Amino acid sequence: MSYRPLVTNSRLAERNDATQLFQVVVKLKDGGECRLFYGPEGTKINRLQTTPCSVCRRDYYCNCMDKFVDMISSQVDLEELKAAQPAAK
Repeated sequence: MSYRPLVTNSRLAERNDATQLFQVVVKLKDGGECRLFYGPEGTKINRLQTTPCSVCRRDYYCNCMDKFVDMISSQVDLEELKAAQPAAK
């Protein structure tokens, strides 16, 4: 069976408009949580250690979510999150 991540909730955790770096915490339908890093170099992802990995079932750090970064980030509307939380002055 192929893993298909489904985003149920996302929130803007940190933002730096000067350097165009944004961090978004994403909650997945299977209970996992990830942190997406949006920057000039592209999008990166880290799985938060709240539950075992949904792909390999490991409790420790793995790189499984790297394969799904495009699928997960396509479900997050970064512009909408930035509009909902204005930049700090």
